[in-house]
Amino acid sequence: MEMEIDASKETETTATDLFKAAESGDASLFHTFSSDQLSNFLSLRNEDGRSLLHVATSSAHSKLVGILAEADSLGKVINSKDEEGWAPIHSASSIGNLDILQILLTKGADVNLKNDGGRAALHYAASKGWVKIADMLLVHGANINVKDKVGCTPLHRAASTGHSELCEFLIEEGAEIDALDKANQTPLMTAVICENKQVALLLVRHGADVDIEDKEGYTVLGRAPKDLRDSIIDAAKAMMEG
Repeated sequence: MEMEIDASKETETTATDLFKAAESGDASLFHTFSSDQLSNFLSLRNEDGRSLLHVATSSAHSKLVGILAEADSLGKVINSKDEEGWAPIHSASSIGNLDILQILLTKGADVNLKNDGGRAALHYAASKGWVKIADMLLVHGANINVKDKVGCTPLHRAASTGHSELCEFLIEEGAEIDALDKANQTPLMTAVICENKQVALLLVRHGADVDIEDKEGYTVLGRAPKDLRDSIIDAAKAMMEG
């Protein structure tokens, strides 16, 4: 980590200096190096197994991400993973940075790449409620019904965090409304368990099945607290009558 970098300068630059610059967004330091030097730097990793591109991405420095992504001419780093399986595209989607995501996708980032938890970039956009990020991912071929290691789809994630606009968007784009995770729970059941009333009613209005039983034998109504259960019943009745 502390190896000296030959920068052809009077002062010596270490890997630690480079990672600090990537975190702070100091693009001026990176402008002092040649394309070949930058390309070599991309192989450096910090204690979390993250590259300079990872760090610049998670720190939301789009200008520096552009410089580093351009240096990755062979595409060796764009989809590289850290110790938890996160690639830069996961970080860009989680923080909701459109400019960085566009750069990464243009440079060949795998839109459906999964981390160690089996989650793709769309899972993180859904969890955070980033509609524009989700839209960009779908435009570039993201699997709208991709499942993580516990079987959750992006719609499950959006439902669990209460992001109704994102749920609406995913449904309109063709998300499977009654997708089952490994506990046999649907996005509607997830919304109910997390007591996200607005999302739960939205899903019911879009025809989500209230009668599916999870692996413990509970239906949506069985999982719902009384006030939410009454609202779901009313919404389901209105759907049938409509």
